[in-house]
Amino acid sequence: MNCATFPKYSLLDWFFTLIGVCTFLFDVGSDLWVAKELYTHGEFMWCGVFVGFMLMSSVVIQLFSWFWLQYDRDLKDFESQASAGNVVLFSGAKRVKLMLFLHVCQLGFFIRHISAIWQGFRVWWRKGCGSEYAVYLTHDLSMLRLIETFCESAPQLTLMMYIMLRSNHARLVQYVSVGASTTSIAWMVVDYHRSLRSFLPDKDKQGWLSSVVYFFWNLFLIGPRVASVALFASVLPYFIAAHFLLLWPIFVIWAWRQGTDFMDSPAGEWLYRAAIGLIWYFSWFNVAEGDTRDRSLIYHMFIITDTSILLTTWWLYRDAEMTQSYAFSLILSIPLCYVLGLLIKVLYYCCFHPKLWWPADLGKATCDVTDGVEPPVDVQANSASVHTINKRMGRHAANFYTTNTSSAVKTNECETTNASVL
Repeated sequence: MNCATFPKYSLLDWFFTLIGVCTFLFDVGSDLWVAKELYTHGEFMWCGVFVGFMLMSSVVIQLFSWFWLQYDRDLKDFESQASAGNVVLFSGAKRVKLMLFLHVCQLGFFIRHISAIWQGFRVWWRKGCGSEYAVYLTHDLSMLRLIETFCESAPQLTLMMYIMLRSNHARLVQYVSVGASTTSIAWMVVDYHRSLRSFLPDKDKQGWLSSVVYFFWNLFLIGPRVASVALFASVLPYFIAAHFLLLWPIFVIWAWRQGTDFMDSPAGEWLYRAAIGLIWYFSWFNVAEGDTRDRSLIYHMFIITDTSILLTTWWLYRDAEMTQSYAFSLILSIPLCYVLGLLIKVLYYCCFHPKLWWPADLGKATCDVTDGVEPPVDVQANSASVHTINKRMGRHAANFYTTNTSSAVKTNECETTNASVL
């Protein structure tokens, strides 16, 4: 194999993967610490809810990982490429039962991290050989971290803020949990965006300043949403579950109506849509091709309305004496932060977004530049020379960065299917 033809895996990519593992381990450690503290202080219900978020997230992640393992085993030459790298994951049919056991033990996600680190180290040591498999592993980890963040970190952050509001005081462990969850969400935003952009021909133009602006845009949109949910729960704790169960099916049905096609089986696709519904409860991102400007506008208007209802309910039912010191500042700062996030989002696309260079025959198309939705881009550019591309993530990148004028992407994807493209 000619290593030069494969997607380049840099030392910075390996560093990002290593930081991701450290963040994952720190997050797990802090979660166990928080659960222990809640239990020892007699807060058994909150301990149960907290551990429930951990278990739910872990089970969902293992399901996604196992689905992808089954999909990948059917790919031409994939077993030989994985085995050639001497990595732990996807290294032969004899390991299937072992991998099933590890996934049942909730270790599949961790094994993927170890595999990515080891493969990345081999790429660096062998000066580029094996880059395609290292890039593949990184793309899958990015999506798994996204799902893990919104299945676990965001709900846990909401729970910790709720407990602090209800008790009107906080212990050190609660501050650590809030910080760990916030860090996990923030890192996911940058890492996921960076991974998707690797499917674009101009990924090297994504600078640090652009990434920082992108980070703050998402932080200022997600933060107020989490805070408003926590405030609502602090006055009507038994209604927050009803609120979620009312919105989540709506989001799942909306994802279904958009015709998502991320997974390779019907069961896997419904699992993906269920995860999307949970993500949309906290944040927006595009999952299907088409004119996304209207969808993004509808979503933000809906979230603004819902957040206003949550904040109004909290203001009417709050304990005026207990919340006197911070109520007025919160009721003003939360909406302002969300508006600031929207303004930063506009600023990002106007001033800091890495402009894409695309073929002249596509340049005449009218495009929406909304929430990562860009002019049509051939995400499988130069695919003839690339033998291993993460097809599901490439398809998701096409949906995330293109509009309904992206038929060229689908055409190219069909052409590369017979070339052992993942």
